[in-house]
Amino acid sequence: MPSLIKIDNVTKVYDNGFEALKGINLEIEKGEILALLGPNGAGKTTLISLICGIVNATSGTVTVAGHDTVKDYRKTRSMIGLVPQELTTDAFETVWATLSFSRGLFGLPPNPAHIEKVLRTLSLWDKKDSKIMQLSGGMKRRVLIGKALAHEPEILFLDEPTAGVDVSLRKDMWQTVHELRQSGVTVILTTHYIEEAEEMADRVGVINDGQIIVVEKKADLMSKLGKKQVILHLSEPLTALPKALQSDAIELSEDGERLIYTYNTTAKRTGVTKLLSTLAAEGISFRDLDTSQSSLEDIFVSLVEDAA
Repeated sequence: MPSLIKIDNVTKVYDNGFEALKGINLEIEKGEILALLGPNGAGKTTLISLICGIVNATSGTVTVAGHDTVKDYRKTRSMIGLVPQELTTDAFETVWATLSFSRGLFGLPPNPAHIEKVLRTLSLWDKKDSKIMQLSGGMKRRVLIGKALAHEPEILFLDEPTAGVDVSLRKDMWQTVHELRQSGVTVILTTHYIEEAEEMADRVGVINDGQIIVVEKKADLMSKLGKKQVILHLSEPLTALPKALQSDAIELSEDGERLIYTYNTTAKRTGVTKLLSTLAAEGISFRDLDTSQSSLEDIFVSLVEDAA
C-alpha cells in the first residue's frame, strides 16, 4: 500500500542562506499518528509548512496521496488541516461563524451537521455562539483544531498543539486526537512535550539541525535504544564496590545502600543472573529490588546529543 505522504530528498534554504532542511526523506502511512520531536530550530515547523504548501522546497518533492504539493496544490491543500502554533482567529467572530467561514474557504457547501459534530467532539458545543475573545486560551486552541477540521480533511497537522495549555486540558486533547484517528484522520504532530508523543504516537521521528535522525515505531524505538535498571536495596551498606562487581554497568549509590545495574534491553543476556550470583559469592545480601526503564525523553536526549 503506497504511503499517504511521501517526502523525497527535500531541502529548504532560505534567502539568507540558512539551510533549514537537509535532504529529508520520510513516508507517512494513512491512519497513523506520527510525532515529530526536536529542539527549537530543528526544522519541524518548516517541514510541516512544506507539506501543507505554505512554503516551497528548494529541492526535492512532496506528494500527498500521489499528488505533488506544488503542481496539484489545490488538491493536496484540500486534504490537509493545519493547526498552527499561533492563536490566529478573528476575536469578534463567534465560534460557529469561524468554523463555517473556514469550511467555505475550501469551496465546500454549508454543512451544519458536520460543524456541530466537530464542535461536540472538541467540547465546544456550548460555546458555539460565544465570541472568540470571550474564550480561554485552551478553548481558543480547540477552535483552531475545529477550523482545521471544518473542511473534512484526511490529514491533520498539529504544530505544538498543547503549548500553553494546562495539564487537564492537554489530556482531553490527547483523547480528541485518538478519536480523530479512529475516524480515519491521519495525524502528524510536533511537540516539545515528550509525554505527549509517548502517550499518542504510533511512530516517533526525531529531527535535529534540519535532518531526520530516526523514525521508528514508538515501541521499537524504546526497545532498541532504551536501557533498563535494576536497583538493589542492600541489607548492609557498602563503603566501596568489591573488585568482582567493579564494572561500567554497576554503580554504588553515594550512601552505599543501593547498587544500580544498567543493561541494554536488546541484549541477548541481561547479566542479571550473573550479578545475583556474584553478590551471593561476595556475601552481599539485599532486602528489596526495583526496576526502571528509559523514558522516551531519555532516548530523545541521547539521540540529539549523539547527533550533535
